[in-house]
Amino acid sequence: MSFTRLLRPLWLSLAALTLVGCSVRRIVTDGLAGALASSGEAFAQEDDPEIARAALPFALKTMEAVLLEDPEQAQLLVTTCAGYTQYAYAFVEGDAARIEGEDYEESTRLRERALRLYLRARDYGLRALELRHSGLGDELRKDPSQAVERLEAKDVEAAYWTASSWGLAISSALDRPEIAADLDAVRLLLARCLELDEAFGGGSIHEALITIEALPEAMGGSPERARVHYLRALELSEGERAGPHLSFAQGLSVPAQDRAEFEQLLGKALAVDVEAAPASRLANRISQERAARLLERADDLFFEPLD
Repeated sequence: MSFTRLLRPLWLSLAALTLVGCSVRRIVTDGLAGALASSGEAFAQEDDPEIARAALPFALKTMEAVLLEDPEQAQLLVTTCAGYTQYAYAFVEGDAARIEGEDYEESTRLRERALRLYLRARDYGLRALELRHSGLGDELRKDPSQAVERLEAKDVEAAYWTASSWGLAISSALDRPEIAADLDAVRLLLARCLELDEAFGGGSIHEALITIEALPEAMGGSPERARVHYLRALELSEGERAGPHLSFAQGLSVPAQDRAEFEQLLGKALAVDVEAAPASRLANRISQERAARLLERADDLFFEPLD
């Protein structure tokens, strides 16, 4: 189904909301929420990142409009969390990285925007979790080890996207204690997701933990654990995702100044067959674009040893 065909009925349904009575209004809202909640598959399978870049903002604002009408659409809250997370990472933070060497001021502005979008995504994810577990958001900040024990297998999708958006926010704001202080909540959310459904998303949880373990050791990071998560992510994805290679190269190889490993990993990312896993097509396209840009910048990322 094309994006035009997907989004046209959403426009018409939104218009209908202003014209119908309460009971019919609820039917329209539920139908629209269901269509939007399932739209993630269409985006995930998109082959052209620029189409996704253009379509996502409208889709996300439509989701928010429906959530204003009915704040308790649990799956739509998860889809909105995932959508903002992916949009911020792929296009906003991605643009910031691309222009950093040419326009530092604009790059900084884009990174700040990405941070705000990650936090918005996190809040939608927490709302989804709190529909089933009242007060969980506060508990995650006060006693995360106890809070995550409340989660069940059916919470994994919401917990994963909440942790992903929250973790990306922290990675973008390591100099802000009020944000970085929540790292334990993110780490424990992902650990609980592993306990409940390790294979979720073809190794997506392990891939997220590569980034968490790539943080400085003073913040609890561990290159050894990152490598374990990297290998397990490859195993669960059956080598069909470029993301694990990219995450390890960027998060571990660059700080270790291991250029040979960096180039080898990015070469593997670029070699992934995008058509082998249609459900990961867009993610793989974006990861490969980033991998190519990083390889072009290798001379800026690695320093020649002094004689």
